[in-house]
Amino acid sequence: MRQNHAVDCPFKPVAGGITAPMGFRAGATSCGIKNPEVMRLDLAMVYSDYKTRAAACFTTNKVKAAPVRVSSQHVKNGDVRAVVVNSGNANACTGPRGIADAKAMTKSAAEHLDLDMQQVMVCSTGIIGMPMPVERILPKMGELTMGLSSRGSDRAARAIMTSDTKPKSYAIEVECDGCVFRVGGIAKGAGMICPNMATMLAVITTDAAVELSELRRATQAAVDQSFNRITIDGDTSTNDTVIVLSNGASDLPLIKSKGPCVEIFRAALRRVMMELAKMIVRDGERVTKFVEIRVKGARTHNDAKNVAEAVAKSTLVKCSWYGGDPNWGRVMHAVGYADARVREELVDIYFGGVCAAKGGLPSGAPMKELEKITRKPQFALTIDLNLGEADYNVYTTDLSEAYVDFNSSEYSAAVHAKRQQGLV
Repeated sequence: MRQNHAVDCPFKPVAGGITAPMGFRAGATSCGIKNPEVMRLDLAMVYSDYKTRAAACFTTNKVKAAPVRVSSQHVKNGDVRAVVVNSGNANACTGPRGIADAKAMTKSAAEHLDLDMQQVMVCSTGIIGMPMPVERILPKMGELTMGLSSRGSDRAARAIMTSDTKPKSYAIEVECDGCVFRVGGIAKGAGMICPNMATMLAVITTDAAVELSELRRATQAAVDQSFNRITIDGDTSTNDTVIVLSNGASDLPLIKSKGPCVEIFRAALRRVMMELAKMIVRDGERVTKFVEIRVKGARTHNDAKNVAEAVAKSTLVKCSWYGGDPNWGRVMHAVGYADARVREELVDIYFGGVCAAKGGLPSGAPMKELEKITRKPQFALTIDLNLGEADYNVYTTDLSEAYVDFNSSEYSAAVHAKRQQGLV
């Protein structure tokens, strides 16, 4: 059946990002994590003044970074008061030392905030396979905690950037049952982006009080409908993390799975995650196109999902988009190798609403009309399988020469920085 998740909610975008909800503070500082000679913001913290309920989703990559392993244990505690996030070093493939370093970061933060270690989660992003320079991080933890502010969202969003070109934050105010609550968040991500979590980090906060079991269900569902529907280059990272903290600082009564505000909360959480997810795609490494792939008419949800992801991850298809080429044949070939039930003679393909192929054959649409659409910085590609009622959307990009150039030099630049420090 066709899935419909629409909820009529009075969402009002508000300023403040991750600190828009009441009772949350954030901040950032400079540690020189990637290169001590370049002092940019690279260590951030999000903190709740009140006890929280916490939920999280982590990478599905079998190779998991040390902060993922540590945070996946700490979130089981339920009450997470602080999240420490660094850029410049992924602390991945770093062995027992990496685990010790991640724990040291949570311990240091906990000591400065008068918390238990288990109340602090840690996230890292950056180069894989290099030791975390905790000797430059731990001395800055006091400065970081002292600088926490209800206006610190932008600094935190900037500190977690790696190849991102702009900070990513979003917040909304929601009305329900005569009360108002807010949901806000920050995220980072531009490369190694693929469904089932990508190289992206996100921390979401809400001043709604949400029952723990419901928060965890809502978080997984929202991730599936947002961050798991984006792809830039088909790579899934070792560090992906989405954390949601609920501190109940608003006047809204506790949200339970069968309560009056549960559907509105779920929709609000999806909204914030989806906006952040789209920001990640639009800021993809050296991309020039934002493409929404809409698959409909599939026999099952999985069929629609598999077709959408096959097309979204096709290198040939993405290269044709970069050239503004409405090559529906490349789309068709990706549809054909997807793990889904497909009948070639039933497939219709549309670029921006203009039919390029009907029943698996050329539609006769003027090439200039189709090219005009695919040369735009944003367009939709619709694939109708005409076999059922299931649908699925994925958000993706083109693939440029500049992307290849950028990713062929990033690691060597990091090694060069290490050489400057006399560490390699």
